[in-house]
Amino acid sequence: MPLIEAQPSALAKVYAKSLFELAQNDGQAESILGELEDIVELARADRSFSELLASRLIDTDKRDASLERMFNGRVSGLTLNFLRQLNRKGRLANLSQIATAMDTLVQDQYGRIEVDVFTATPIGTGELESVRTQLSASLGKDVIMHPYTDSSMLGGIKLRMGDQLIDASIQAQLRKMRDGLLDSGSAAVRGRSGDMLEG
Repeated sequence: MPLIEAQPSALAKVYAKSLFELAQNDGQAESILGELEDIVELARADRSFSELLASRLIDTDKRDASLERMFNGRVSGLTLNFLRQLNRKGRLANLSQIATAMDTLVQDQYGRIEVDVFTATPIGTGELESVRTQLSASLGKDVIMHPYTDSSMLGGIKLRMGDQLIDASIQAQLRKMRDGLLDSGSAAVRGRSGDMLEG
């Protein structure tokens, strides 16, 4: 069973907030976040490590000893203790969601927001900067862009900020047109059938 890759659940947000507050008190919020993200990336790249973190078949005490051997002296004490606490609570599979939720808290603290930009073909630097400038002005935050290409798109752009999606793709515009035509077509048919019944 791999790590759970999804938008942060309410539970993940609670764990992230607790860790963020502890890390912030020590002035380590960004470095702790970096350590969590490195561990999540390692789990994505190494299936056996991902299984170690997420499998319910592994004894909690044995996994705890493994975490201690792997990370003692390689990550901060706070990060290691947090991993061990997640292990004791059976929540290590949620580590990716917790890291995502903590990233949002850290970005908010520094007045930044990360935005994933999806286009059908690679977006040019000038266009990307134009989108970044417009978003920064409308959101009042420093926008950090992450451009991606999505070959399933016909054109247009999609923006994802946390769990919010702004879909200005051609597919979305076509769907909206289709829905409008279906709605107006149905109303026209209902109107004509009403006229026919009255006539």
